[in-house]
Amino acid sequence: MDLKHQKQFERLFFLEKTFVDERDNTPEAQRLKQNRLAIAQATAAVGKSGNLETILAVERGFLENDLAQYTNSPAMKRSLETALTESASAERHVTMVDDPARYRAVDENHSLPKNRKGELPYDEARQFFNSHAARLINMDKSRLDAEEKKIVDARKHNMRVADTLYIARQRKALGLEEAPAKKRGQDLSR
Repeated sequence: MDLKHQKQFERLFFLEKTFVDERDNTPEAQRLKQNRLAIAQATAAVGKSGNLETILAVERGFLENDLAQYTNSPAMKRSLETALTESASAERHVTMVDDPARYRAVDENHSLPKNRKGELPYDEARQFFNSHAARLINMDKSRLDAEEKKIVDARKHNMRVADTLYIARQRKALGLEEAPAKKRGQDLSR
């Protein structure tokens, strides 16, 4: 980059920082910050509840809210619509996994090794938990303020919790023993 462009961008970035600092010191920005912190805390509490249905319902609420309030490009709209479709499929699988007879059919339909993770079906619910966690990781890489990042972190954590809860239900539906405890990715039974 030539010196002229370098100086231009240095100046523009400095002005942006100044304007953001000014904006963040307004009473409205302070109220928004407090509200976002409350959202982050409530989201984290949902993850700690251990209630898979509530975790999914809250995440669907985030997706619906983002689609209604914050969509600013066709790509973002498509991504959110896809996430909502996948979320609905995950919710359907959560109702199926609690009925062992119905879930055996899912197990049979996921018999190929590429459709399994370990001894369990890698069904639409598990696919949603993992793909949506990846979406949230990508969000975390964008220009978010500290409070928004806390919300995204809580949502990512909730997807990991949901996956763990769902796997336990899969194991129960298929009559498998509980998975051995792990510590930092290591199987303790060894």
